[in-house]
Amino acid sequence: MEWESFFEPYTQAVAELKVKLNYLSAQYQKAGQATPVEYVTGRVKSQASIEEKIVRRHLHEDRLALDLQDIAGLRIMTKYIDDIYAVVELLRKRTDFTILEERDYVMNAKPSGYRSYHMVIEYPVQLLDGEHKVLAEIQIRTLAMNFWSTIEHDLRYKHGEIAPKMAEQLTEISEQTFALEQELSEIKEQD
Repeated sequence: MEWESFFEPYTQAVAELKVKLNYLSAQYQKAGQATPVEYVTGRVKSQASIEEKIVRRHLHEDRLALDLQDIAGLRIMTKYIDDIYAVVELLRKRTDFTILEERDYVMNAKPSGYRSYHMVIEYPVQLLDGEHKVLAEIQIRTLAMNFWSTIEHDLRYKHGEIAPKMAEQLTEISEQTFALEQELSEIKEQD
């Protein structure tokens, strides 16, 4: 596979979407309103990570663009839980991409305790040889959810299969963090 040309539309999609989604915050500020968007990050999955998934999931290289929905990935950070759903509504109204799938792990956490709102979109990029539609995953989560997810990922990466006691502790910390976030959201509503 010619990896450089394979990555080209994904790199462009991430760059364009980061600019567009970061600009949401600027629009709120210009209007004198509180923004639900704290910041936006993005990345293109590495070749090594894709190759590992090809082996682990028995994928065919000619179907990667269809079988891997997160080669292009964006993450939108919010302060509060209700901001996640405000961002979801903003994204649903956009006409520059098509939402193909939504998964709410905020109110329906994974057994590990992971929380985030996921959207898979189809985004058109314009290259010299014409339009290419690429799949991208957008994750919307609070800063606290991102902190927990980063630590949990690091522990799983370092330890591989983590011990049941550690997994239980991580799930409990996730629940405690979510309860704290709900309290903070209630305090914000009193304002």
